[in-house]
Amino acid sequence: MKALKHKILEEGNVLSESVLKVDSFLNHQIDPVLMQQIGQEFAQRFKDAGITKVLTLESSGIAPSVMTALELGVKTVFARKRKSLTLIDGLYSAEVYSFTKKESNEISVSEQYISKEDNVLVIDDFLANGQAALGLTDIVEQSGATLVGIGIVIEKGFQTGRALLEERGIRVESLAIIDSLADGKVTFKEEL
Repeated sequence: MKALKHKILEEGNVLSESVLKVDSFLNHQIDPVLMQQIGQEFAQRFKDAGITKVLTLESSGIAPSVMTALELGVKTVFARKRKSLTLIDGLYSAEVYSFTKKESNEISVSEQYISKEDNVLVIDDFLANGQAALGLTDIVEQSGATLVGIGIVIEKGFQTGRALLEERGIRVESLAIIDSLADGKVTFKEEL
């Protein structure tokens, strides 16, 4: 997706050979026009999948998933990382390790928001080692719903996430695939 790649090159900040900071438009401050374009692109790519719910992980996945759900005319559900006084019973839960934060979190979704009748599209901001995507996939499996695929805003193509998901037969659609962050420079994987 050209607009996303342009934004990454213009505003992204390479912190190391494995960390790209995009907080100026994706995960701290949100560029709503770009998020709308991202939602339109995911909706186009998955338009024939019969999606009934879009699932993401708080908080960075919320903006692109809401825009995708808006385009598809369905609801967004987000997995919570922290327990709440109102979210204690009837939960689907999974353990997720954050590559960036170097910590594990238990993520949870209320059983009332995803059911076996749903066709679920998972949306996430980044795909690196695949742990968040696997955790969300686990929640979909617990619910008995059908996982139609995973949409990723930015994929770190030099890490193992895609391989882990594709080994399970999961469709992965990434809008920007980074081939390298070496020497402080973003290099994108050539599109096939």
